[in-house]
Order: sequence, then C-alpha cells, then structure tokens
Amino acid sequence: MTGSKTTSMTLDELRKASAQGKTKTQKDRVQASAPYAWDGQNENERPLTREEMQGGIEIYRRQRGRPTGSDKESTTIRIDSDVLAAFRAGGPGWQTRMNAALRDWLKMQTAA
Repeated sequence: MTGSKTTSMTLDELRKASAQGKTKTQKDRVQASAPYAWDGQNENERPLTREEMQGGIEIYRRQRGRPTGSDKESTTIRIDSDVLAAFRAGGPGWQTRMNAALRDWLKMQTAA
C-alpha cells in the first residue's frame, strides 16, 4: 500500500503508529483538544446554535435552482453546431440571447 493517495504507510506501520498514538490523521488531536468555549464578549464570535445552522441550510436549499413561479421549461433540442457556436461565442448569457432571438422570430411570424 506504499505510495497510495490515502497514506504512505503500510498497513502494519499504520497499526503500529496507531497503537503508539501516532496516527497520520488529526482526528485524535481534535478529539483530545478542549471544545471551543465562547467568552460571551463578541457576538460575532458566538458559535451558531443547531437551530441557526438548520435555518441556514434551509435558506440555502430554497435558493438553489430556478425561482419558483418561473415560466421556463427544460427541454432537449438539436441545433446546428455553427449556430450554437455563434451564440456561445458571445459569452455567458447565450441561452438568454438564443431565447430572445427565438422570441423575435415568433413575433415576426405572428405579425405577418
């Protein structure tokens, strides 16, 4: 197992080091250290409560993806590579520009 991405120690060496308390990870050191204690002085340094952490996670989950109420629909479409390359060459927002071009074409068709 020498040269592995996980550890450069053989299994026997790892077991021996673990028995002597010399592991290659910091897990033991972290567990042995005293837990963080807030001194109550600076509110910005106060650790989050479990409820505050869960609330932050819920906000993050709600923010992901397309906003609710959007009228956009995901689809699969085949477009010639030169047309797609021309839109992508414009940089970020190429899908929005392609949508606008299709909307303009649709307006011309319904106006005629």
